[in-house]
Amino acid sequence: FMSDSEIAVLQKKMADMPVGERIALWAEKFVGTPYDPDPLGEYVTKKAIVADERVDCMYLSFRAVELALSLTPDKAIDIALDKRFITKGKLDSTGNVINYEDRFQYGEDMLDSGRWGREITEELGEVTGIKGSRGREKVKMLSKKTMFWLLKGSNSSKFKNGDLIFFIKDPEKRKVGEIVGHIGIVKTEVRNNEEQEEIYLIHAGGFKNKGGEVKKVRLYDYINSMP
Repeated sequence: FMSDSEIAVLQKKMADMPVGERIALWAEKFVGTPYDPDPLGEYVTKKAIVADERVDCMYLSFRAVELALSLTPDKAIDIALDKRFITKGKLDSTGNVINYEDRFQYGEDMLDSGRWGREITEELGEVTGIKGSRGREKVKMLSKKTMFWLLKGSNSSKFKNGDLIFFIKDPEKRKVGEIVGHIGIVKTEVRNNEEQEEIYLIHAGGFKNKGGEVKKVRLYDYINSMP
């Protein structure tokens, strides 16, 4: 991916940018990175904080935010120890994580923790209730129809660089009680000097048993392809 020295140079260049822009730009740096096929996550199996060679959707979200909120590669590790864990991450003398069992394993737990920003679902448009799990009777989400409405005209301005989108999984297809099935990061771009912004989704697209890679796609197209 990038060496610590290369990361440090970019962190310095981005230092004065709004945090959302930094998150989106770091996510974009991962485009083309192979998908992590390890069911647990390669970073968990290796007991590592940094495992940028292969990523899944949760690791991409973790790492883009950690790099954006820090001014040095070492500080990004400190932030990871705070943000990836229900309590606090711990390292041994060799730098290996010794308590990854305490990590956020579900996207919905990231949301509920408040450590990953403010949830704005209900501020964006009409919400739909869907069956929850793991102690949550119901959760609120934006329907596909509402998302299409949001992506039209001036409504799209509600999406900001660096927003995290948590995609809700069909209750009939949940395997381990997961509510969030996927996570992606928003990047906005102005098209050909037009006033209208194009909204992109940067996400680790793939399957644990088939592979894939980090992609940057139009959010409209991604939603249109999803059930």
